[in-house]
Formats: sequence, structure tokens, C-alpha cells
Amino acid sequence: MTQEDVKNQIRAAFDHRVAVRVYNEQVIPKEDMEFILDTAWLSPSSVGLEGWRFIVVDKHHIPELSAAIKDLAWGAQPQLDTASHFVLLVAEKNARFDGESMRQSLVRRGITDAEGLESRIKLYQAFQERDMQMADNPRALWDWTAKQTYIAMGNMMTAASMIGIDSCPIEGFNHEVLNQRLAELGWIDLEKEAVATMVSFGYRRKDPKHPRARKPRQEVITWLD
Repeated sequence: MTQEDVKNQIRAAFDHRVAVRVYNEQVIPKEDMEFILDTAWLSPSSVGLEGWRFIVVDKHHIPELSAAIKDLAWGAQPQLDTASHFVLLVAEKNARFDGESMRQSLVRRGITDAEGLESRIKLYQAFQERDMQMADNPRALWDWTAKQTYIAMGNMMTAASMIGIDSCPIEGFNHEVLNQRLAELGWIDLEKEAVATMVSFGYRRKDPKHPRARKPRQEVITWLD
């Protein structure tokens, strides 16, 4: 396969992808979902933190999810009735430069000596305190990790489209109540994490009624002379 073949394949996947809200009854094979999830697992994150977790809700568990959140997740109404799978993208709270998760992210990358760890942690301290001004702001810290989950979500949606699977990103829900209910189910630990967004997967029941529209390309993309 040539580079042009790969480019055409990727472009075809983007042309095919739309936000599908109603799926047919076909269930995604487990090996295909594992492939999609691998693209989330392998996604990049700020400073290599991986301050996230992905909860996979299959067809058997979607009714449990629906019973807990359908009344408050207005962006997921038809998907909760028809999707093959949901993935809940969970973001870590309080991911400070001096926290254990930051230290473990360094160890995973082979930085294990005391001097190397101290040097890198000081660098991240400057990043969080001086540049981002978030080290002592729990909401800002969670916003930082929550934004990173969108990288993983985008990669999952693209990978899914490339193998003929549809998807829809979902953030239309009451975050506070939804996270409280998922904590009551035992799915998340509210002291440490919260759901940032969700994405549904399945096979479209029919093509969209209206064509996909985009702003003119020249209004969106600017090349500096």
C-alpha cells in the first residue's frame, strides 16, 4: 500500500464519519472494540501523564447505564436505546506535579533515578505553577486532564470509521449528577476521578437526513506567508 493509498483510506473514513444518534441492532465484535480501545490506550497525553481511564459499557450493561443517567443525559437519549457500546472517558482529579500519578508516569518512561525524577518534577512544577497557574486549583487540574481525553476520543472515532463502525461523541449531560450516580454504581471513585465525556459506538440505522456541512476550508485553515 502506497502513501497515497493510506491518505485516501484516511480521507474516506473522515468523509464517512458523522455523529450517529440512532444505531441498528448489530453488535460490534469484541475484537473490533479492542482495536478501537487500543487507539485510546496508545493516544498521547500532556507530559505523558495518561491521567485517564476508559470504562467500556457493552450491550449487556447499557440498560444499567441508561437507568442511571438517561433522565439527565439529554445528549445520549437515542444512543442509550440503540448503541452497541458506550465508552466513558474518565479524567483524573488533582494530578499535581508532586502527586504519585505524575511520579509513576515518569517511572513508566524509564526515569527512575532520584536525580532524574527530582529534575523532571521541578520542571512540571514550573509548568503547573507558573505557566498554567493550576497547581493549587482542583478544578483547573481536572480541566487539564479532562481536555486530554478528547485526544483519545478523536482517535477512537477515526479508528472506528476506518473499519466501518459509527460513533457519536456525547457531552450533553449534567456532569455533577451523572458522576454522583456512577459513583453510587461503583463505576468511578469521585475522590480521584470524574467522567469528562462519553462516546457511543454502533452501526448507523440509516444515512443522515441532511448532508454534513463545514465552513469553507479557507476560513478555517490559515497558512502564514
